[in-house]
Amino acid sequence: MATLCRPAVAVPEHVITLDETLDLARTLHAGHPRLGLVLRLIENTGVRTRHLVQPIEQTLTHPGFTVRNRVYEREAKARVPAVVERALANAEVPARDIDLIVYVSCTGFMMPSMTAWLINTMGFRSDTRQVPIAQLGCAAGGAAVNRAHDFCRAYPGANVLIVACEFCSLCYQPSDLGVGSLLSNGLFGDAIAAVVMRGHGGTGVRVERNGSHLVPDTENWISYGVEDTGFHFQLDKRVPGTMELLAPALRGLAGQHGWDASGLGFYIVHAGGPRILDDLCRFLDVEPAVFRYSRATLTERGNIASAVVFDALARLFADGGAPEGAPGLIAGFGPGITAEMSLGSWVGAPADRGHNRPRAVATSDIALVHQSAPRRFPAGTTITE
Repeated sequence: MATLCRPAVAVPEHVITLDETLDLARTLHAGHPRLGLVLRLIENTGVRTRHLVQPIEQTLTHPGFTVRNRVYEREAKARVPAVVERALANAEVPARDIDLIVYVSCTGFMMPSMTAWLINTMGFRSDTRQVPIAQLGCAAGGAAVNRAHDFCRAYPGANVLIVACEFCSLCYQPSDLGVGSLLSNGLFGDAIAAVVMRGHGGTGVRVERNGSHLVPDTENWISYGVEDTGFHFQLDKRVPGTMELLAPALRGLAGQHGWDASGLGFYIVHAGGPRILDDLCRFLDVEPAVFRYSRATLTERGNIASAVVFDALARLFADGGAPEGAPGLIAGFGPGITAEMSLGSWVGAPADRGHNRPRAVATSDIALVHQSAPRRFPAGTTITE
């Protein structure tokens, strides 16, 4: 069975706090008839800090979709390689041994995909398979895990690299004044994550089963309006209640595997907002503490779209991992309404190698800690291993 190893996650150096977000909302939308509601909703997200790929002054301007997409490409090429290198090192797999790259992002567009650029610049083989995923939104992190698992089942022993690059701030639309749009302005953050699924060996989550579930007739609940000015995020007010519709799918997949979804050893789920996690506690009959990694991601980084599940998984590693053989769930939720789910068991490091507890390091530490890495992050970038 294939093992999902320790992710590498990086967040940009520009930080905006909750208080700054609220002050901006009051200043930019002073005459909005529902400003009080918007402020309460933003406060209730639980998000305390978010990281942005550009300073807030630039984030709030809209130079046009062409310029924004150029920023996306430039920043992705500048920031993704170092994260990929750390993920490969974490898994102890060289670039030449990667057989498939799955690249997920819903916040910018490139063709050829970023996968082609990575193959050409980072030492991957020219016959490395490519699977870019652009239209699953926040669910794409879970989908990437599932497609990697499918590939490893089809080609036993294969290794897959997953990359999630989300610059949500590049989708800010100053003309979108609906409550859902204004809420999203205080919810989403930017991040990059990468992780390797090893066909043989490795420490982490040994994936055993995956599944998908689409809730019928919910296509318009989370969507993009694609206009001359770019991607306009559209959020239906019914979205916070979707766990009542998706929890049975989580229970069903676990039941097919002979597991009880209420009694797993770890849970790595997409944290779209606090109610998602609160409702999952209720519908799965679990204690709030089981979602502590997802909630920490939401608090410290906001909703970082497809990268959430990898950031939460990195936090599980940083906490020492799960007990050997512990069963667990990984799930991403997004447009459709879609759930992408996988089940797996924790596989620890061999006893003679020990288990190092990762930590967050600042850019100034990277050259010291990882002296062999030829690439550096932009100044101030934080990487979590």
